[in-house]
Amino acid sequence: MRESLFIKRNQIKWSSFEQHLSKKATLPPSDLADLYLEISDDLNFARTFFPEGKSISYLNQLASQYHREVYRDKKVSFKGVLEFYTKDFPLMFYKYLPQLGISFFVFALFVLMGAYSAQTDVSFVRSILGDSYVNQTLTNIGSGDPMAIYKEMNQVDMFLGITVNNIRVAITAFVAGIFLGIGTLLVLMYNGVMLGSFQYFFHSQGILWESARTIWIHGTIEISVIVIAGCAGLVLGNGILFPRTFSRLHSFQRGMKDGLKILLSTIPFFVIAGFLESFVTRFTQMPDFLSILIILSSLGLIVFYYVYLPMYLYKKSNVCNSPTSN
Repeated sequence: MRESLFIKRNQIKWSSFEQHLSKKATLPPSDLADLYLEISDDLNFARTFFPEGKSISYLNQLASQYHREVYRDKKVSFKGVLEFYTKDFPLMFYKYLPQLGISFFVFALFVLMGAYSAQTDVSFVRSILGDSYVNQTLTNIGSGDPMAIYKEMNQVDMFLGITVNNIRVAITAFVAGIFLGIGTLLVLMYNGVMLGSFQYFFHSQGILWESARTIWIHGTIEISVIVIAGCAGLVLGNGILFPRTFSRLHSFQRGMKDGLKILLSTIPFFVIAGFLESFVTRFTQMPDFLSILIILSSLGLIVFYYVYLPMYLYKKSNVCNSPTSN
C-alpha cells in the first residue's frame, strides 16, 4: 500500500478523532482509551511501512494528545468508581452478552456431565471432592446436621479465605483465556463437573432440597460470577483469535482491557458471596421462605446487573444519539 492511499483511507477517521479530542469532556474514559489504541495502531503501521513518510509526524502528534488526555489524571475518585460500575461497565458489557451466553452454556453442560458421572460411577464423587470432604459430610449427615461444615470455622477467617479463593478462581478463568480461550473452557469444565457431582452427592443421600436451600444462599452469586469470569476469559481469547479489522496486537490489547473490566466488575459480588457463606449460610435452620428469598434476590441482582442493565443502557444510548432525538 502506498502512503497516499493509507492517508486517503484513514483521513475521515483521523478527522473524527480530532473532533472527539476537542470534545474530550463528553467522552467516557473507556472510549478515550479505545481511540488512543486505534491511533497508536495506525502510528505503528505508518512507522513500519512508511518510515520516512509525512503521516508519522501527524499521527505521532495526535497520539501524544490522546496519551495526555488518557493519563492526565490518575486519581481515583468515588464518583469515578461509581460511574464505572453503574454506567461505563454495563454499557461496555452489552457487546459481550454472546460470550456470557457461551460461558453459561459450557458451564451448565459440564454440570450435567458431572451429575451424570456421579450417578454412573460411585467413586467419581470422591475423586472430585476428595475423601476428606465426603467422609466429613457423611458423618454430619449421620449426626443429623448435614450442613454442619459451614458452622465450623470462625466467621471472619472464613469470609477472608473464601473471598480470596473465589477471586483467585476468577483470575485463573480470565488469565487462562490467553491460551486462545481453551484454558478458560477447561476452568469452566472443572468447576461445572465439580458442582454437578457435588449436588448429585447430596441427591444420592436424600437431602438434595436441604442442601440446595442452604448452599445456594451463597452459591447463586458465587457460581454466577465464576461464569462471568469465564466470559472475561473468552473475551481475551477472542481478542487473539478474531482480530477483525485490527492488528492482532491491537485486538489482544482491547480484549485484555475489556476482560479486565469484566473481572473487576465481579469483585463486589465475590465479597457479597463470601459474606453470605461466612455469616448467613451457617444458619441452616432458617425458614425455607427466607432461604428462597435470599436465593431469588441474589439471582435477580446478577440478572439485573449483567443482562438487563447493559441492554437498557445500550438501548437508551441509541435513542439519545439518534438523529430524531436532537
